[in-house]
Amino acid sequence: MTVEDLVAKYAAEAKIATQQEAAKRIAESTDPIVEARLRDTSLLTLLDDDELVPAILSRLGEVRAALDGHGGGISVSSIDVVTDISDKPSIDLVLDLTGACLSCGAAPATLDGIKLDLESDDEVHRVRFSVNLLESFDELGREFILAHGSVTFV
Repeated sequence: MTVEDLVAKYAAEAKIATQQEAAKRIAESTDPIVEARLRDTSLLTLLDDDELVPAILSRLGEVRAALDGHGGGISVSSIDVVTDISDKPSIDLVLDLTGACLSCGAAPATLDGIKLDLESDDEVHRVRFSVNLLESFDELGREFILAHGSVTFV
């Protein structure tokens, strides 16, 4: 077995362990019946509903465990319905982080995870983040997010 094979093997094992731990933490802090109902509810029907943010959170993967476990969350700054060329509606989201997620050193990975998870949902056209979020970081944090994050701020 080569060094590269060994590294790949440990990386795969670490990924599985991380996924299992994230699923365990999410299960401990949520009601699986409510989560399933929220995941199965169209976001397009919740645009002006108090369940919009919980429904968005229910669509997150491992990053949800980090948000819940570290006292953070999300809020919706704006939401627009857009229609693609086949007349299928979807939503264009601008989100903010809330709670302990503000100014956290892991924020670039958190933002990337949220974007990746939500944009894999057929009802989500695009996820961007509020430029106000950048102001909650110090200069070094802003530079890091802008240089290494794969998200857009508006």
